Amino acid sequence: MPVERTFFMLKPDAYEKRIVGEIISRLERKGLRIAGMKLKKLSREEAEKLYAVHKGKPFFEELVSFVTRGPVVLMVIEGDSAISVVRNLLGPTDGRKAPPGTIRGDYALSVSENIAHASDSPEAAEYEISLFFDKDELV
Repeated sequence: MPVERTFFMLKPDAYEKRIVGEIISRLERKGLRIAGMKLKKLSREEAEKLYAVHKGKPFFEELVSFVTRGPVVLMVIEGDSAISVVRNLLGPTDGRKAPPGTIRGDYALSVSENIAHASDSPEAAEYEISLFFDKDELV
């Protein structure tokens, strides 16, 4: 099976809770590899591009405000079936409903502040990676 790449972003709440290393360890223990990583404070424009699919929805403003309030960790993760594996490790969007053992199940208590963002399709992964990484920044 070919190696797949996905975009993964630890949101400001993960950074604030000082659990970035723990989450990265979970990804690596699963057998996934980090192909690129940056610590960055997103601009409003970057956040709006990342979440363009949600523009016009009631939670859009809250989401953009949240992800721009502090540093985020941007990553490109690769491995077999990386998109579905990362999303399974992450768990459902609502941390209150996410099962224990998932990242959100263990660390999130809401829908809006839910620790991380992960691409949901190959097309989304390609787009989201291109927003933050040049090809020469990936190993």
